[in-house]
Amino acid sequence: MTATATRPIKILLQVTTQHVDDDWNIERFGLLRDYIAGLRTAGGEPLADVTARDREPDANGVDPVLANIDDADFDQVWLFGVDTGNDGVTEPECAALTRYRERGGAIFSTRDHQNLGSSICNLGGIGKAHHFHDVNPEPDPERHTRDDPYTTIIDWPNYHSGDNGDVQNVRALEPAHPVLDKDGAPITTLPAHPHEGAVGAPLEDPSARVVVTGTSSVTHRPFNIAVAFDAAGGQGRGWAESTFHHFADYNWDPGSGCPSFVTERPSDAIARNPALLDDTKRYVRNLVEWLGRRPR
Repeated sequence: MTATATRPIKILLQVTTQHVDDDWNIERFGLLRDYIAGLRTAGGEPLADVTARDREPDANGVDPVLANIDDADFDQVWLFGVDTGNDGVTEPECAALTRYRERGGAIFSTRDHQNLGSSICNLGGIGKAHHFHDVNPEPDPERHTRDDPYTTIIDWPNYHSGDNGDVQNVRALEPAHPVLDKDGAPITTLPAHPHEGAVGAPLEDPSARVVVTGTSSVTHRPFNIAVAFDAAGGQGRGWAESTFHHFADYNWDPGSGCPSFVTERPSDAIARNPALLDDTKRYVRNLVEWLGRRPR
């Protein structure tokens, strides 16, 4: 292999808000950061070079890293929508992220229930895959109803896939996407969460398709977990995920703690059997490899 082919994949892990200790700041994704940074190629070299940061706006309210991301040398941006819709990425930042993908950069995007992370709706192409309560709701009005009946302060979309600290069964849709492959067999579990958000493939985008679904532990209704966007017309690949809790420290290890507003009692299933995270870790590695390197 050439040196160019084996250079580490440069990845930015970015939350959409400024740092707040008692919230979903970037340190709440430290296990993900460390896992990706520890990945190695078949030759033993680092697979990825990871930068992890909170949003840090300047005096004009614009984050200079995000606002100039199209000129940066990151291969992938992993965007964690933890905002409430009015305190997340700005229009200039979204425009730069859109240009970044148009120039071959790959974007992974995730959010959570109701309107959490809805600032990413303005993100060109991939933003349309995210459905929220007040912005770009799911097209089927029958889904505009609560799925999680227990945490009543949270409204739809809030698909209940199980308790934090446990895993849910998922289904890879045919043809099985490479991210869902584990040595020739499909990945069958991901971390559970009591109120996942909603994603769907934009009808006008032939490069997008739903690749994995889950099932509500309460209503037994199926729901989409991820939408994959193939590279097309010079654009980089993309991914839209139903909840950032598939990647949060608290869902991999509830003992790591969570913000004080999280009141649901967690499961100890993963703590008792850490092998339950094997599929999730393979899923993350597959995402890193599939999103790939930006053309230089």
